[in-house]
This record gives sequence, structure tokens and C-alpha cells, in this order.
Amino acid sequence: MKPFIHDDFLLQNPAARELYHNYAAQMPIIDYHCHLPPAEVAQDKRWANMAQVWLGGDHYKWRAMRSNGVDERFITGDAPDREKFQKFAETMPYLLRNPLFDWSQLELARYFDIYDLLAPATAEAVWSATAERLAEPGFSARGLMTRSNVRLVCTTDDPCDTLEYHAAVKASGFGVQVLPTWRPDKALAIDRPAFWNAWLDRLAAAAGRPVKSWDDLLDALQARHDVFAAHGCRLSDYGLDTLYASPYLEAEIRELFARVRQGGEATADETATFRSALLFEALAMDARSGWSAQIHYGALRNTNSRMFKALGPDAGFDSIGDWNVAVPMARLFDRLEQADALPRIVLYTLNPRDNEMIGTMIGNFQRGPVAGRMQFGSGWWFNDQRDGMLRQMEALSQLGLLSRFVGMLTDSRSFLSYTRHEYFRRIVCNMLGNDITEGRIPNDIPWTGEIVQDICYRNAVRYFGFAGL
Repeated sequence: MKPFIHDDFLLQNPAARELYHNYAAQMPIIDYHCHLPPAEVAQDKRWANMAQVWLGGDHYKWRAMRSNGVDERFITGDAPDREKFQKFAETMPYLLRNPLFDWSQLELARYFDIYDLLAPATAEAVWSATAERLAEPGFSARGLMTRSNVRLVCTTDDPCDTLEYHAAVKASGFGVQVLPTWRPDKALAIDRPAFWNAWLDRLAAAAGRPVKSWDDLLDALQARHDVFAAHGCRLSDYGLDTLYASPYLEAEIRELFARVRQGGEATADETATFRSALLFEALAMDARSGWSAQIHYGALRNTNSRMFKALGPDAGFDSIGDWNVAVPMARLFDRLEQADALPRIVLYTLNPRDNEMIGTMIGNFQRGPVAGRMQFGSGWWFNDQRDGMLRQMEALSQLGLLSRFVGMLTDSRSFLSYTRHEYFRRIVCNMLGNDITEGRIPNDIPWTGEIVQDICYRNAVRYFGFAGL
């Protein structure tokens, strides 16, 4: 019987198979948005077993295990690694139609040559075989990136980060570029005065200048922005609940900043006003540097207060929010465009109801000479699965230019997650192969294959302006 993961996995017709095997599969990987710790690349981290690789920080797997009734001790608690792995193996058969099933089996096949399905009965054999492979020289962090044909990754970094590990990777001569991404979300957290003020103190120390006023904040951010640029940064990233475009006067922003910096508090309306001002200034800063700005919006975070108190953020207790964002999005982009300060933007929504809205919104602000200047980003987080990817690409195809799409990213903390690029490429090729088979697009494999290769690799190189590739 054919194994679940095979050469033509997800490729349902001859056109799809030709597009994937002859065009997509050979393309290198640019992972322009991920959460890999740069220290682990610099130190060439190794792992002793699959529990460390898979379960150390993967909130996708944690959510699945909780849904399957697994006790928290075997998820984020102090249970031995072997027992945690067993509990995940017990969960795997119940993951039918969940992308975790596909991803996990792809990772076992591509990195460990294991094609048996992970289940309670196979857990011990998989545990032993993977441990043997993980002990081999090529199974370090850098080894996994190299064997995955990765050319460049962009990590996600706070403006206060030293970027010492990015510098160390570059100095080592490692063949994969590891670039920082500017993520200034904490500067927006004026609604949490103690946290915000402590972060501003860190920013002041990192920038080597006081941050006592609104103008000081902008100067310090610019100083750190310049440091990121010197380390090769080409992207920013903003993780927002919704978009902000309230009207404001500079005088009221200065007064608000001073009041909260001195121990006061901001109301909800004042918080929105402050975020409107700072988001405008930050995006304008990106435009001046020639960067591309990513905006991830729509996450309703930390909904389970008991578990948030026990485990902190990013532990699997976030969901899709339902803010109405079209009006503030249009106002923000228009305000920036009027000031000639609108950067290239990649928009990611967590709520797929916004797909068509984004597909039409980006068309309002396209202009040359950059093709696809405003991008609809790949299906993000809960949409990072077959149907979510197809919905995103369908909206982009119908309302914009799929052929200019900058393609896939892992958004992951795992060095095994590069199989998600393969997963995406197979889905793209099957979608276009179906279109050819059904007569929806011309039966011209070389032409379509060039577009596939652009989406897989070349569009990202051109759009983000990555050098040395």
C-alpha cells in the first residue's frame, strides 16, 4: 500500500504533478517571517529527542493535546520527555484532517525517512529512530536549515535586542542569511503603564539616550531602526488587534506621553489615539528606509485568564477576533499616502472574513514602479492550512495579481517547519493543475511553471530587496 506521504502527495492530476516536480520542488526557501531564536542558529543548537524538537514551544500541538484530553503536565509541565512524546503520539490518530497531522508526517518523512504513521503502537520505534538521527552531525540547527535548501530567514526582534547573534551568524560564514525584523509592538502598549515604562527604560539604554518625551521616543526608535538597517534588516512587523487611525494633534500626544511616563494612565480612547500616532510615525520610518512593513492583525489574545496567569502568553489560548478594520485601514493608508510615507505593506488577517476586503483594499494603494507594492500575505496562523491558503489565494486571484504574490513563510519557532513550504507549494501546484485540467487557465505548463517559481522564491527576492541571493 502506498504510504501517506509519497512523491505525489496532494497532487491530484498530471498538470499538478508536472508543476510541482519540474518547477516548484527545486526552488530554494526564503523564510521572510519566522520566530526562530537567533541564538539557536548562532550556537548551532542540537536536540536530544523529538519531544525537545516538537513540543518545547509549539502551541499548535499544545492546543491539540488539550483538545484530546491530555493533562497539562504532559504538555507544558514537568513530565519526562518520553512521556510527553507518547501523549502526542496518542493524539496523532485523532488529528485526522488537521494540518498538524500532515505537517508532522511530512517532517518525519523528509528529515528522518520515516513513512509509518505516528501512533501509540509506533511511538517507541519513531522515538528511537529519530533520536539516532538527531545525534548525527547534520541534525543541528544549521544542518537542518542547510538540508532544507534555505537561503535566508528573517527572525522577529524587539527594537531593544542587541542583534549580537545575527552578527555572529554573519561573521561565522554560515551559508544561510539570518536577518532581523523590526517588531516595535511594545512601544504601543501605553495601556499597560508599568510594562510600557519599563520597556521605554530598556529602549533608552539600548539607544544610548533618554526617553522622557514623545520626541525622545521617536528619536530613540529611529536610532535603533538605523542599527537594524545596518544589520541587513529589510522588514518590519506589527502585531495588532486592529488598525488605528484616530485623528490627533501632536500637542495631545506629547501631553499623553508625558502623563503616562510620569506614572499616569491612558484611557481606552487615549490608547487608540496614541497608537494611531505612533503607528503612522513607525510606518513612515519604514518607508524612509525602503523597508517592507508586515501587519498581522485580528488576534484575540490570552482569553483564558487562569492559564495566562499560569503559563504566560503564546501558550495556545488565543483565537480569531472580529474587529471591523476596513475604515481605519483605509484611513491609515490614505494618511500615509498623502504624506508620501506609505511603505510597501504585506497584510495578514487572522479572520478570513476579511479576505475580500483586503483583496480590494490593496488595489486602492498600488502604484509603480514596484509590482505588487501592497501585498495580501499568506494564510496566517489558524489559516495556515489547505483551505485557508486556498481561500487567501482565491481572493487574491479574483481581486488582484496572484502572479505577484510573495508566497509562503513558516511563522514558526521550529527548525523542522520548512516542510510547510513544501506543503504550500504542493497546494499551489494542485490548485493551478486543477485550473488547467478544468480549462480555467491555459494549458501552458512552462508559462504557469514560471509563475509558480516566482511565487515560491523569486517574487520575495525582488519585493523585499534581499541582496546576495
